[in-house]
Amino acid sequence: MSEMLYFSEHRLQEAALAVMACVYAIRLAWLLRFKAGRERQAPTGSLGSSKRKGILYSWLNIGMPWAMESTRTKTLLYGQFVVFHLGVVAAIVLSFIIPYAPQLLESQAFVLVVQLTIGAAFLVGLARLYRRIANRTMRAISTPDDFFSLALLTTWFLFALLAAPNRPEQGEAILLAYFLMTAFFLLYVPFSKISHYLYYPFTRYYLGKTLGYRGVFPLYRGPRPAVSTGSVFNHAASDMRRLAAEGPPNDLRRQ
Repeated sequence: MSEMLYFSEHRLQEAALAVMACVYAIRLAWLLRFKAGRERQAPTGSLGSSKRKGILYSWLNIGMPWAMESTRTKTLLYGQFVVFHLGVVAAIVLSFIIPYAPQLLESQAFVLVVQLTIGAAFLVGLARLYRRIANRTMRAISTPDDFFSLALLTTWFLFALLAAPNRPEQGEAILLAYFLMTAFFLLYVPFSKISHYLYYPFTRYYLGKTLGYRGVFPLYRGPRPAVSTGSVFNHAASDMRRLAAEGPPNDLRRQ
């Protein structure tokens, strides 16, 4: 291993992580300075709801695609979301395994699992990038940071996929590119939209606390009412007969 690769895997990553931790510490201190608003009404809703249940339900909502219409009716997009973020986790963990636990990569099965996870995330990244460019609505609400972050993440997945076997004796270019991009991400993420995960626990906490207090969270769904096709047609037929008997509105009669 060359000195440049060793520096990229160790000192550079450690310095970037330290900077990232400092920025996040400042942001967390800033967030905690704000006081949450107080409820101005009495607790409402069912007795089975509470602030604690609402908070837990809100936090775990990300893993319950059936709880929101946007994920319940668009299972493919939710599946892409899951695969993409699993790839992010795998690529981050890989950046720690290579310098500190390279013996794990001696298992071909383990390397294959890592590569399959990151490879799937790479394909999802390409699909998301195409959708953001081709879809007029997505294109209209996208900022330069959205395009840059998604393109860079997708490229990072590609280099992580190729770097997973950890074979510096066969060439260090891929490993160098992967660790340089990882260090860049550690410095860039706290100042980009990718840092949305930092705010997730706070926003979902206050949302769950409020809606749990008001008896909205957790959501309870009863059985769907049974409506037969015949009853629908009967109601429609009766409405048509009633309108025919009443005749046209007065405005049309005067015309």
